Amino acid sequence: MKFKGITDVFFDLDHTLWDFDKNSALTFEKIFAINNIDTNIDDFLVHYVPINLKYWRLYREDKIEKSALRFARLNETFVDLGLKIEAPLIDKLSDDYISHLCTFNHLFENTFEILDYLSINYNLHIITNGFEEVQYKKMSYSKIDHYFKTVTNSEIAGVKKPNPEIFNFALNLANTTANKSVMIGDSFEADIMGARNMGMDVVFFDLNNMTVDNTIKQIDNLIQLKEFL
Repeated sequence: MKFKGITDVFFDLDHTLWDFDKNSALTFEKIFAINNIDTNIDDFLVHYVPINLKYWRLYREDKIEKSALRFARLNETFVDLGLKIEAPLIDKLSDDYISHLCTFNHLFENTFEILDYLSINYNLHIITNGFEEVQYKKMSYSKIDHYFKTVTNSEIAGVKKPNPEIFNFALNLANTTANKSVMIGDSFEADIMGARNMGMDVVFFDLNNMTVDNTIKQIDNLIQLKEFL
């Protein structure tokens, strides 16, 4: 069943349109080669991915600063792997990661197709907790930036999803209201519950077959948005 009265569609960026996991893995391969880090990338990622999620949650809850997130997620991973990497090299790896991340720009299947389809009838926007200095590059280098009327990131809004203030900021920037808007994202807490608590319609982009409230529309391929919009 299609949504009614929607004029504005808000997307999360990482893990929703931009394939963060694939691009991140390729970036680590690249910067480890540059810096002569001898570790198996698959072993590294097994440890890094949950550690990164843990620190992003702390960052989202304003319990750590951005600089602490960037250092700690790498440091803890290397400790778990039993690798002794000195702090200056971790700092360099952290900087290199940000510098090279946007050199890989894989998008999820059907990203262009669904954005072409939606842009005919809706105003499209981004709401992201990602770092400001890389989010615009991701959109530009992957050639999706022209689809979006506005981009709200947590650094310009001053708060992070699911804080209602970032959604208020985005709605005001888009000159629209919650009851005319839908949020599409991969984080059930940050995107789906955050937007739903604001009175926005939501679509949960989930590749992990998570069981959620059956009143929440759920997809595992972006093209399925045609069912609702």
